[in-house]
Amino acid sequence: MIPPIASRFVAGESAAEALEHVESLNDRGVAGILNLLGEHYGERAAADADADAYRALVGDIGDADADACVSVKPSQVGLGLGAGVFEENLARIVERASEDDVFVWIDMEDHTTTDATLDAYERFARETDGGVGVCVQANLRRTPDDLERLAALPGKVRLVKGAYDEPDDVAYRDGGRVDAQYRDCLDYMFREFDGGIAVGSHDPAMIEHAIERHDEHGTDFEFQMLMGVREDAQFDLADSYDVYQYVPYGGKWFAYFSRRVMEREENLRFALRAVLGR
Repeated sequence: MIPPIASRFVAGESAAEALEHVESLNDRGVAGILNLLGEHYGERAAADADADAYRALVGDIGDADADACVSVKPSQVGLGLGAGVFEENLARIVERASEDDVFVWIDMEDHTTTDATLDAYERFARETDGGVGVCVQANLRRTPDDLERLAALPGKVRLVKGAYDEPDDVAYRDGGRVDAQYRDCLDYMFREFDGGIAVGSHDPAMIEHAIERHDEHGTDFEFQMLMGVREDAQFDLADSYDVYQYVPYGGKWFAYFSRRVMEREENLRFALRAVLGR
Protein backbone atom coordinates (compact mmCIF):
# COMPACT_ATOMS: atom_id res chain seq x y z
CA MET A 1 0.00 0.00 0.00
CA ILE A 2 1.29 3.45 -0.91
CA PRO A 3 1.73 5.65 2.20
CA PRO A 4 -0.26 8.88 2.42
CA ILE A 5 2.90 10.96 1.97
CA ALA A 6 3.30 9.53 -1.57
CA SER A 7 -0.36 9.41 -2.55
CA ARG A 8 -0.29 13.06 -3.59
CA PHE A 9 1.95 12.12 -6.52
CA VAL A 10 1.07 8.45 -7.22
CA ALA A 11 -2.49 7.23 -7.78
CA GLY A 12 -2.07 3.77 -6.26
CA GLU A 13 -0.51 0.41 -6.97
CA SER A 14 -3.27 -0.99 -9.19
CA ALA A 15 -4.93 0.03 -12.44
CA ALA A 16 -8.26 0.10 -10.61
CA GLU A 17 -6.96 2.71 -8.16
CA ALA A 18 -5.52 4.79 -10.99
CA LEU A 19 -8.81 4.69 -12.89
CA GLU A 20 -10.66 5.72 -9.75
CA HIS A 21 -8.39 8.77 -9.58
CA VAL A 22 -9.06 9.51 -13.26
CA GLU A 23 -12.78 9.37 -12.61
CA SER A 24 -12.39 12.06 -9.95
CA LEU A 25 -10.40 14.16 -12.44
CA ASN A 26 -13.02 13.73 -15.15
CA ASP A 27 -15.66 15.00 -12.75
CA ARG A 28 -13.70 18.27 -12.61
CA GLY A 29 -13.07 18.54 -16.34
CA VAL A 30 -9.52 17.14 -16.43
CA ALA A 31 -8.49 14.08 -18.44
CA GLY A 32 -5.88 11.52 -17.37
CA ILE A 33 -2.65 10.17 -18.84
CA LEU A 34 -2.01 6.85 -17.13
CA ASN A 35 1.56 5.66 -16.69
CA LEU A 36 2.48 2.29 -15.21
CA LEU A 37 5.73 2.96 -13.35
CA GLY A 38 8.77 1.05 -14.56
CA GLU A 39 11.83 1.62 -16.75
CA HIS A 40 15.25 0.35 -17.83
CA TYR A 41 14.53 -3.36 -17.89
CA GLY A 42 17.43 -5.62 -18.74
CA GLU A 43 15.34 -8.74 -19.33
CA ARG A 44 12.84 -9.41 -22.08
CA ALA A 45 10.33 -11.04 -19.74
CA ALA A 46 9.95 -7.86 -17.66
CA ALA A 47 9.49 -5.68 -20.75
CA ASP A 48 6.94 -8.09 -22.22
CA ALA A 49 5.05 -8.22 -18.91
CA ASP A 50 4.67 -4.44 -18.76
CA ALA A 51 3.56 -4.37 -22.39
CA ASP A 52 0.90 -6.93 -21.47
CA ALA A 53 -0.10 -4.76 -18.49
CA TYR A 54 -0.51 -1.76 -20.78
CA ARG A 55 -2.69 -3.79 -23.14
CA ALA A 56 -4.89 -4.75 -20.20
CA LEU A 57 -4.95 -1.12 -19.01
CA VAL A 58 -6.13 0.04 -22.42
CA GLY A 59 -8.99 -2.44 -22.19
CA ASP A 60 -9.85 -1.20 -18.70
CA ILE A 61 -9.98 2.40 -19.95
CA GLY A 62 -12.30 1.37 -22.75
CA ASP A 63 -14.56 -0.58 -20.38
CA ALA A 64 -14.70 2.33 -17.93
CA ASP A 65 -15.39 4.84 -20.71
CA ALA A 66 -12.89 7.10 -18.98
CA ASP A 67 -11.47 10.28 -20.51
CA ALA A 68 -7.93 8.93 -20.39
CA CYS A 69 -4.99 7.76 -22.46
CA VAL A 70 -1.72 5.99 -21.65
CA SER A 71 1.96 6.98 -21.71
CA VAL A 72 4.74 4.43 -22.16
CA LYS A 73 8.47 4.71 -21.49
CA PRO A 74 10.58 3.12 -24.27
CA SER A 75 13.03 1.54 -21.80
CA GLN A 76 10.08 0.02 -19.98
CA VAL A 77 9.00 -2.03 -22.99
CA GLY A 78 12.41 -3.10 -24.22
CA LEU A 79 14.45 -0.30 -25.78
CA GLY A 80 17.45 -1.25 -23.65
CA LEU A 81 17.27 -4.70 -25.25
CA GLY A 82 17.17 -3.27 -28.76
CA ALA A 83 15.01 -1.08 -30.96
CA GLY A 84 13.34 -4.17 -32.40
CA VAL A 85 12.11 -5.37 -29.00
CA PHE A 86 10.86 -1.88 -28.18
CA GLU A 87 8.91 -1.57 -31.43
CA GLU A 88 7.46 -5.08 -31.12
CA ASN A 89 6.04 -4.38 -27.68
CA LEU A 90 4.92 -0.88 -28.61
CA ALA A 91 3.16 -2.31 -31.64
CA ARG A 92 1.22 -4.71 -29.41
CA ILE A 93 0.13 -1.81 -27.16
CA VAL A 94 -0.81 0.45 -30.06
CA GLU A 95 -2.74 -2.34 -31.78
CA ARG A 96 -4.89 -2.90 -28.70
CA ALA A 97 -5.25 0.84 -28.13
CA SER A 98 -6.48 1.33 -31.69
CA GLU A 99 -9.15 -1.32 -31.11
CA ASP A 100 -10.37 0.48 -27.98
CA ASP A 101 -9.90 4.02 -29.35
CA VAL A 102 -7.35 4.91 -26.66
CA PHE A 103 -4.52 7.34 -27.40
CA VAL A 104 -0.91 6.26 -26.71
CA TRP A 105 1.86 8.64 -25.69
CA ILE A 106 5.51 7.64 -26.06
CA ASP A 107 7.58 9.24 -23.31
CA MET A 108 11.05 10.60 -24.03
CA GLU A 109 14.02 9.53 -21.91
CA ASP A 110 17.66 10.61 -22.05
CA HIS A 111 19.26 11.85 -25.29
CA THR A 112 20.68 8.44 -26.22
CA THR A 113 17.13 7.19 -26.83
CA THR A 114 15.88 10.13 -28.91
CA ASP A 115 16.47 8.72 -32.40
CA ALA A 116 14.89 5.34 -31.67
CA THR A 117 11.93 6.98 -29.95
CA LEU A 118 11.26 9.42 -32.79
CA ASP A 119 11.63 6.66 -35.38
CA ALA A 120 9.01 4.59 -33.57
CA TYR A 121 6.72 7.57 -33.24
CA GLU A 122 6.92 8.34 -36.96
CA ARG A 123 6.11 4.73 -37.82
CA PHE A 124 3.09 4.44 -35.54
CA ALA A 125 1.83 7.97 -36.20
CA ARG A 126 1.57 7.06 -39.87
CA GLU A 127 0.18 3.56 -39.26
CA THR A 128 -2.55 4.81 -36.90
CA ASP A 129 -3.20 8.11 -38.67
CA GLY A 130 -2.38 10.08 -35.56
CA GLY A 131 -3.28 7.70 -32.74
CA VAL A 132 0.01 8.24 -30.91
CA GLY A 133 2.01 11.12 -29.47
CA VAL A 134 5.62 11.73 -28.48
CA CYS A 135 7.44 13.93 -26.00
CA VAL A 136 10.33 16.24 -26.94
CA GLN A 137 12.59 18.19 -24.58
CA ALA A 138 13.37 21.88 -24.98
CA ASN A 139 16.74 21.60 -23.26
CA LEU A 140 18.17 19.45 -26.06
CA ARG A 141 20.00 21.44 -28.73
CA ARG A 142 18.56 19.21 -31.46
CA THR A 143 14.89 19.77 -30.61
CA PRO A 144 14.15 22.62 -33.09
CA ASP A 145 15.34 20.36 -35.91
CA ASP A 146 13.29 17.46 -34.54
CA LEU A 147 10.17 19.64 -34.53
CA GLU A 148 10.65 20.36 -38.22
CA ARG A 149 10.60 16.61 -38.82
CA LEU A 150 7.51 16.12 -36.66
CA ALA A 151 5.44 19.05 -37.92
CA ALA A 152 4.01 17.23 -40.94
CA LEU A 153 3.18 14.00 -39.12
CA PRO A 154 -0.25 13.10 -37.74
CA GLY A 155 -0.39 12.64 -33.96
CA LYS A 156 0.55 14.89 -31.06
CA VAL A 157 3.79 16.32 -29.67
CA ARG A 158 4.31 17.14 -25.99
CA LEU A 159 6.91 19.82 -25.28
CA VAL A 160 8.63 19.71 -21.87
CA LYS A 161 11.70 21.49 -20.58
CA GLY A 162 13.60 18.25 -19.93
CA ALA A 163 14.57 16.63 -16.64
CA TYR A 164 17.60 14.50 -17.53
CA ASP A 165 21.16 15.51 -16.61
CA GLU A 166 22.50 15.73 -20.15
CA PRO A 167 26.05 16.66 -21.26
CA ASP A 168 26.81 20.21 -22.41
CA ASP A 169 27.39 19.23 -26.02
CA VAL A 170 23.83 17.97 -26.47
CA ALA A 171 21.81 20.11 -24.06
CA TYR A 172 21.47 23.59 -22.62
CA ARG A 173 21.99 23.55 -18.87
CA ASP A 174 21.24 27.18 -18.04
CA GLY A 175 17.62 27.62 -16.97
CA GLY A 176 17.21 30.91 -18.79
CA ARG A 177 18.48 29.42 -22.04
CA VAL A 178 16.14 26.45 -21.69
CA ASP A 179 13.21 28.80 -21.11
CA ALA A 180 14.14 30.77 -24.22
CA GLN A 181 14.26 27.62 -26.33
CA TYR A 182 10.95 26.45 -24.85
CA ARG A 183 9.32 29.70 -25.98
CA ASP A 184 10.94 29.45 -29.42
CA CYS A 185 9.71 25.87 -29.80
CA LEU A 186 6.19 26.87 -28.79
CA ASP A 187 6.29 29.70 -31.32
CA TYR A 188 7.25 27.26 -34.06
CA MET A 189 4.67 24.66 -33.05
CA PHE A 190 1.75 27.09 -32.89
CA ARG A 191 2.81 28.55 -36.23
CA GLU A 192 3.62 25.37 -38.15
CA PHE A 193 1.68 22.50 -36.53
CA ASP A 194 -1.87 21.70 -37.52
CA GLY A 195 -2.98 21.13 -33.92
CA GLY A 196 -1.75 18.27 -31.76
CA ILE A 197 0.31 20.51 -29.45
CA ALA A 198 0.70 19.48 -25.80
CA VAL A 199 2.22 22.06 -23.47
CA GLY A 200 3.91 20.06 -20.72
CA SER A 201 4.81 22.68 -18.13
CA HIS A 202 3.86 23.97 -14.69
CA ASP A 203 5.70 27.25 -15.27
CA PRO A 204 3.17 30.13 -15.25
CA ALA A 205 5.30 32.06 -17.77
CA MET A 206 5.28 29.18 -20.26
CA ILE A 207 1.56 28.62 -19.73
CA GLU A 208 0.85 32.27 -20.45
CA HIS A 209 3.10 32.17 -23.51
CA ALA A 210 1.18 29.19 -24.88
CA ILE A 211 -2.15 30.95 -24.34
CA GLU A 212 -0.84 34.02 -26.18
CA ARG A 213 0.33 31.92 -29.13
CA HIS A 214 -3.02 30.11 -29.19
CA ASP A 215 -4.86 33.43 -29.24
CA GLU A 216 -2.61 34.58 -32.07
CA HIS A 217 -2.79 31.49 -34.28
CA GLY A 218 -5.89 29.61 -33.12
CA THR A 219 -4.02 26.29 -33.17
CA ASP A 220 -5.55 23.47 -31.11
CA PHE A 221 -3.53 22.54 -28.03
CA GLU A 222 -3.76 21.08 -24.55
CA PHE A 223 -1.99 21.50 -21.23
CA GLN A 224 -0.37 18.52 -19.50
CA MET A 225 0.75 18.58 -15.86
CA LEU A 226 1.78 16.08 -13.22
CA MET A 227 -0.42 14.64 -10.52
CA GLY A 228 0.21 16.50 -7.27
CA VAL A 229 1.82 19.57 -8.84
CA ARG A 230 -0.15 22.83 -9.08
CA GLU A 231 -3.44 20.99 -9.19
CA ASP A 232 -5.45 24.14 -8.45
CA ALA A 233 -4.02 25.66 -11.61
CA GLN A 234 -4.96 22.51 -13.54
CA PHE A 235 -8.60 22.76 -12.51
CA ASP A 236 -8.70 26.50 -13.17
CA LEU A 237 -7.25 26.07 -16.67
CA ALA A 238 -9.73 23.28 -17.39
CA ASP A 239 -12.51 25.89 -17.33
CA SER A 240 -11.16 27.25 -20.63
CA TYR A 241 -8.70 24.73 -22.11
CA ASP A 242 -8.13 21.01 -22.51
CA VAL A 243 -6.08 19.81 -19.53
CA TYR A 244 -4.55 16.37 -18.94
CA GLN A 245 -2.99 15.17 -15.72
CA TYR A 246 -0.12 12.68 -15.88
CA VAL A 247 -1.17 9.92 -13.46
CA PRO A 248 1.51 7.39 -12.42
CA TYR A 249 0.68 4.18 -10.58
CA GLY A 250 2.15 0.79 -9.76
CA GLY A 251 4.39 -1.03 -7.32
CA LYS A 252 7.55 0.79 -8.43
CA TRP A 253 6.36 4.07 -6.92
CA PHE A 254 9.20 4.95 -4.53
CA ALA A 255 11.80 6.15 -7.07
CA TYR A 256 9.21 8.26 -8.86
CA PHE A 257 7.98 9.78 -5.61
CA SER A 258 11.55 10.62 -4.58
CA ARG A 259 12.17 12.48 -7.86
CA ARG A 260 8.98 14.52 -7.48
CA VAL A 261 9.85 15.51 -3.92
CA MET A 262 13.36 16.66 -4.76
CA GLU A 263 12.65 18.58 -7.96
CA ARG A 264 10.57 21.42 -6.45
CA GLU A 265 10.92 23.20 -3.12
CA GLU A 266 7.14 23.20 -2.69
CA ASN A 267 7.04 19.39 -3.00
CA LEU A 268 9.86 19.01 -0.47
CA ARG A 269 8.02 21.24 2.03
CA PHE A 270 4.88 19.13 1.56
CA ALA A 271 6.81 15.92 2.27
CA LEU A 272 8.50 17.39 5.35
CA ARG A 273 5.17 18.60 6.74
CA ALA A 274 3.72 15.13 6.24
CA VAL A 275 6.63 13.46 8.00
CA LEU A 276 6.56 15.92 10.90
CA GLY A 277 2.79 15.84 11.18
CA ARG A 278 2.41 19.59 10.68
